[in-house]
Amino acid sequence: MENTIMLAVILANVLISIKGFNDEMFFRKYQFHVGSIRSGEQIRMLTSGFLHADLPHLAFNMITLYFFAPIVIQTLGSFSFILIYLGSLVFGSLLTMVFHGNDYSYRAVGASGAVTGVLYSAILMYPDMTIGIFGIIPMPAYIFGILYLLYSIYGMKSRTDNIGHAAHFGGAIGGYVITLLKMPSLLQDNLLMVILLAVPIIILFVMAKAGKL
Repeated sequence: MENTIMLAVILANVLISIKGFNDEMFFRKYQFHVGSIRSGEQIRMLTSGFLHADLPHLAFNMITLYFFAPIVIQTLGSFSFILIYLGSLVFGSLLTMVFHGNDYSYRAVGASGAVTGVLYSAILMYPDMTIGIFGIIPMPAYIFGILYLLYSIYGMKSRTDNIGHAAHFGGAIGGYVITLLKMPSLLQDNLLMVILLAVPIIILFVMAKAGKL
């Protein structure tokens, strides 16, 4: 049952993405597009998370999900996994609208926000597990999580690439918040890690409030 839920999510991403690869009208209709969302097509904030730009984009997200979804499912259950996945996807889209809402031509696709939420959820619950960077360099999960979000802040500020850093960061916030709501015992059992993993989130909001993003 646990693997079935994860594989169903992966299958949905694969089938919808392949449809988008082969049908430009379908892709354009359901991608994240600020102008369309502001005109009332809010459904794009959800559907865009099941489309991908190309096969490597799809493969990277699904491989990451394949490794970290079982951790969340085994700890919190299948329902909570779906809640974190979809909730993080929406959080990612909402934060993207916060930072790009006045750019009516801004477009994006990908499950990165949802996947980052699942990843950050797993890190929050098991901060001492080891993550292999590029599959080679071992690093404690909590350090990876903090560095990843700090890099996302840099990407949001510099805007020098084509990566949806705001979606990644919003997804991480979603995973963090929903996991704490589902497992509040973390506040007692590992308060230090809960605080450390919140540091990049606090930095983001302070920088945004100061107009430095």
